[in-house]
Amino acid sequence: MATTYKVLGQSIPAATTQATLYTVPSATQAVVSSIVICNQATSAATFRLAIRVGGATLATSQYIAYDVTVGASDSTVLTMGLTLGAADLLTVYASTATVSFSAYGSEIA
Repeated sequence: MATTYKVLGQSIPAATTQATLYTVPSATQAVVSSIVICNQATSAATFRLAIRVGGATLATSQYIAYDVTVGASDSTVLTMGLTLGAADLLTVYASTATVSFSAYGSEIA
């Protein structure tokens, strides 16, 4: 099995819109080691993160962070170690269109 360390996804979703940050490719597993949430606005914002196993429809049980505040012109770095299987999705959401998300980790194929 080969392990590739990489940027898994980067996104700046529209305000109050769920967006897929990363989808695990078929026949692959992934470890999300860290996620950086960057608020580029001069006022605080909130964010959400969810793991949708096998691409399931978003449900409240899938959230790993919900309406967490990130300060004005600030970043939050989450060291996670999330293990994901093929077709799992990392979904993000922000209260404004000024919050960017970056996920870093490895793919094992």
